[in-house]
Amino acid sequence: MGINPLDFCQYVIRPTLEKLDRWTPALENLLLGTAAQASQLGRNLNSQGGQGLYRISAELHRQVWDQFLAFDPELASIVRGFASQREFLSNPDRELAINLAYATAIAWAVYAWRGAEIPTAADDGEAMAHCWYQYFDHAPDLSPDDFLRHYRTLRARPMPAEAAA
Repeated sequence: MGINPLDFCQYVIRPTLEKLDRWTPALENLLLGTAAQASQLGRNLNSQGGQGLYRISAELHRQVWDQFLAFDPELASIVRGFASQREFLSNPDRELAINLAYATAIAWAVYAWRGAEIPTAADDGEAMAHCWYQYFDHAPDLSPDDFLRHYRTLRARPMPAEAAA
């Protein structure tokens, strides 16, 4: 059983992006599609290829901190604020699996660090698939079509960002 996509957007993705002052309907849907592609929104959480809903590897997690967030102390403070106090200090990578807001902030930071051009249309699944494929880590045997298949499964239901737009 995975996470309900409407709830995930309403209670995790949107508030996280709003706190980062980065929310757009398209970015919300891109992160939702990224989590759907990576773990089927939590249905498949094994750690092969990375931790948590977005399957972010320990190496990528460190790169985002060392090569992106470290150069923007204000942004780093906001992202660090999503993390739990004790777990982050003892095992920061575990935060990616147990803390949905923190994992979402890091997933956004992956796209931002790599200079992703986020699609402007919230319903442009093909553009989102190509953005994911170009900028987010994935297994070598995956293609934009894999993302699109998961995205279209979500599109069969009302998308949360459409109601907010």
